[in-house]
Amino acid sequence: MWLFVRVVFFCLALTGAAGAQNYPEKPVTMVVAFPAGGPTDVVARTLAQRMSEIWSQPVVVLNRPGAGGNIGSEFVVRASPDGYTLLVGTTALAISPAIYPKLNYDALKDLAPITQLIVTPNVLAVHPSVPAKSVRELVALAKSKPGLLKSASAGTGSSNHMALVLFNMTAGVNIAHIPYKGAAPAVSDLVGGHVDMTFVPIIGAVQLVQAGKLRALAVTTAGRSSVLPLVPTVSEAGVAGYEASSWTALLGPAATPRAVIGRIHSTAVDSLRSPHVKEVLARTGAELVGNTPDEFAQVLRQEISKWGKVAKAAGEKNE
Repeated sequence: MWLFVRVVFFCLALTGAAGAQNYPEKPVTMVVAFPAGGPTDVVARTLAQRMSEIWSQPVVVLNRPGAGGNIGSEFVVRASPDGYTLLVGTTALAISPAIYPKLNYDALKDLAPITQLIVTPNVLAVHPSVPAKSVRELVALAKSKPGLLKSASAGTGSSNHMALVLFNMTAGVNIAHIPYKGAAPAVSDLVGGHVDMTFVPIIGAVQLVQAGKLRALAVTTAGRSSVLPLVPTVSEAGVAGYEASSWTALLGPAATPRAVIGRIHSTAVDSLRSPHVKEVLARTGAELVGNTPDEFAQVLRQEISKWGKVAKAAGEKNE
């Protein structure tokens, strides 16, 4: 009996390997859990174009926004595990378990990590009408008007939402959270003056800051960004110990064959190394990663632990 089981698994492994050699034989769908035009969408479309060229097969970007990225993520979880439906996931995958107690999937069990694509800082940006030209001035303003300043985010559980939660906790202020269905509409309303501030991924802030439509007070990472080198970190600017990074990654349904995962990983990493993709993403302030599936799985576990503790300490929860 044991010999029979081993033979079956061996045959399945051979079948998976053979399938991976021919993969992809039809168009691949790359799901972005946020609206078109946002930072995650830009990364996905840049990567998809290069992967299409390598595979000689279309890689189609499908936007499925809502619920802080959970609608798009669950769509991929429920998809056939054949490598033809992929998720361009973000830090929201690590945050959602703490924010949404009734989440219909488990990122660690129901998704197969492929690779972490990039890590980027968020930019603490305010509308030019806000009378604060530094983080210290913003903190003083927030303390003088508790709960009145409004900060937009890509949705409850998004990286810029939790960047605000961490800022409120670390700086000892109470800035209100205004969730949107993606970073693009959140930033659009900030530019329009409907909210006061946001923690926008740097990919979506650079041009607006350079055009004077937003004022950048700080970046959220431990070190400064090469794209906005004169902008200090939040920690440097007066909120000691603050650090929050945003990342974008590629994942598939959990049961996707390991050989197919390997094929996708290889193509994604090759795409990140191509001169055009490197140039486009470097202009956005992104740090390219391209780690292995196992390395990314470890990062995901660590991120879930970190943001779970922050959410619990802040009492953040979305029923």
